[in-house]
Amino acid sequence: MNLLYFVLCAFGLTQLLIHGKVFDKIRPDHHFFHCPMCVGFHVGWFLWAINTFTELFTFEYSLINAFILACVSSGTSYVLSMLFGDEGINFKTFKSWR
Repeated sequence: MNLLYFVLCAFGLTQLLIHGKVFDKIRPDHHFFHCPMCVGFHVGWFLWAINTFTELFTFEYSLINAFILACVSSGTSYVLSMLFGDEGINFKTFKSWR
């Protein structure tokens, strides 16, 4: 359950940082800040770093855990952003898998 909560928090924070209107004025116009895989990686290690401040998920503090959780966050943020959009499920993604 820890990992599920982590993935959902990572996806939510990644989406907020990439698409949130509140950040429009301060978000640089660079590819990095529009890439769910790139931002998701940094969100992953950030969430790992602050995991003692939440009861949703707890992970041991080690560099290996930081790297693995950053990779999990990056991958799942990318996949979920390709599957779900503002209009709901992106059926174009499913059609391209055929």
